[in-house]
Amino acid sequence: MSRKRRIFDVDLPSEDDTAIPENIETKSARRGPMAAAIGEVGDARRHRERLEAEIRAENDALAHELVRLKGLGLITDLVPIDAVRTRKLTRDRRVSGDLELDDLKASLRDIGLSNPIRVEADGQGGYELVQGMRRLSAYRELHAETGEERWAQIPAGILAAGESQAGLYRRMVDENLIRKDVSFAEMAMLARAYASDGVDGCASVDEAVNALYASVAPQKRSYIRRFALVMARLEKVLAHPTALSRAVGLALADRLEADAGFAAVLRDRLMAEPGRTAEEELAILRGALDAQTAPLPKKARGAPRGRVALSVPVGPGVRATATQGKMELRADLDFGAVDRAKLERAIAAFWREIGEGE
Repeated sequence: MSRKRRIFDVDLPSEDDTAIPENIETKSARRGPMAAAIGEVGDARRHRERLEAEIRAENDALAHELVRLKGLGLITDLVPIDAVRTRKLTRDRRVSGDLELDDLKASLRDIGLSNPIRVEADGQGGYELVQGMRRLSAYRELHAETGEERWAQIPAGILAAGESQAGLYRRMVDENLIRKDVSFAEMAMLARAYASDGVDGCASVDEAVNALYASVAPQKRSYIRRFALVMARLEKVLAHPTALSRAVGLALADRLEADAGFAAVLRDRLMAEPGRTAEEELAILRGALDAQTAPLPKKARGAPRGRVALSVPVGPGVRATATQGKMELRADLDFGAVDRAKLERAIAAFWREIGEGE
């Protein structure tokens, strides 16, 4: 039996219609499961590498910023109060004296610490205090009084290691100078300790004053030098040196320089009152100064060729020295800037007074 063939028309697409639609995937464009998996793994690896590179770049930037801030002393952290020591620098405050912490402690309880202390890491897990003796002392007292853990750690700016000892001293000094609550006696004692330790090659109190107090006016540095003289003679017998006013300190310096026996007089009077208060000590010193305003003994005045240092009560820091054939006047004044005629009148008046005295 023969089969019948069916014949029908087929419309073939023209050449312009042979483009394959984009949404039709050809056999050559398709990938097998293994190839797809390998491609996905490669994409994931490249994505991970890009993320890791971005993280490394961010970490490097953060590390550089940390180093920069640390170099500026702007890194602040909580450090244990027991880990902070005060051995490296001689303090410009008398640690054994009355730091008057009651107001500071009340403020810490109410609003906390506004200005962190400054410390330097000692490389042994601890820190050396640079700035903030009162703040650290207040925290220690509050912890001892309350036992609360919030006072066991104190906010501290951590300075970069490697700063010179002279630089650390300047940081400590300048902070207290800004607050203007450090006495001339404390500044003088620090200058003496700085010179005694030979910090940064310092060999004298004058050099120490210039190095430590470079930020202050020359007149004030002169006062500190005069107080250093007082401390050199009386520091061991003064119970309240910080109570010395500028006027009393300068008067003591002038008298101690003029009269070699005056220091012994003061020591005797002070040691006779062992339990004295600051006000009582000041009264003793003033009384001794008032008693010593009389002319020096004849032995001191009668030496024809001796050297006499005079206290001139015309202003702070004015000193005069009289020797055979020479009279020297020293003061914190540029005599070269004084009007010539005025200087000549002053010399003429001086000579008239000397002539009348004889």
